[in-house]
Amino acid sequence: MKRLHIHVSVDELATSVRFYNALFGAEPTVLKPDYAKWLLDDPRVNFAISQRGAPAGLDHLGIQAENGDELAELKQRIDAAGMAALTEEGTTCCYAKSDKHWVQDPSGIAWETYHTLDSAPTYNDAPAAAAANPDSCCAPAPAALAAADACCTPADSSATASACCVPAPQKVQLIARKNIEAIVSRERKSRD
Repeated sequence: MKRLHIHVSVDELATSVRFYNALFGAEPTVLKPDYAKWLLDDPRVNFAISQRGAPAGLDHLGIQAENGDELAELKQRIDAAGMAALTEEGTTCCYAKSDKHWVQDPSGIAWETYHTLDSAPTYNDAPAAAAANPDSCCAPAPAALAAADACCTPADSSATASACCVPAPQKVQLIARKNIEAIVSRERKSRD
């Protein structure tokens, strides 16, 4: 069964952890110096917060798949929506190794669909000093998204498995609308 994922950037992690512990009536499943995650069954959500220098507010939304088949189903849904997706396989983000697909909805909100493969000792694959950088998060960098637009188009969904769609770990950064606005704008223009 899939689980809704919400990731929020916060100003102060400890204060936010206390608030969400009270709101959810539960302790975090994962708690790190810059990150906390609650895997709740009521409501069924993977709710994560991070303090990594980004402005406070919604970072991105997502759907967590329990297995590879569910992730493949979610990718088919993205393709059916006619949106270009960026595929990352075996990527490390938020103290977990995952296979995932990133897409931006028509309003500019970033969504990730993903299947968690294992836990990870660092926030991402970067060395500890680089991993502490708030700009080294999970979402694709603009250059990687531009490559995804060039090779991962809905017209050729098989292209998402090609190497050009998977950014190198050092090419990932904090998700923001501006990172993928150019792709969405080009996509909308090509449809008009």
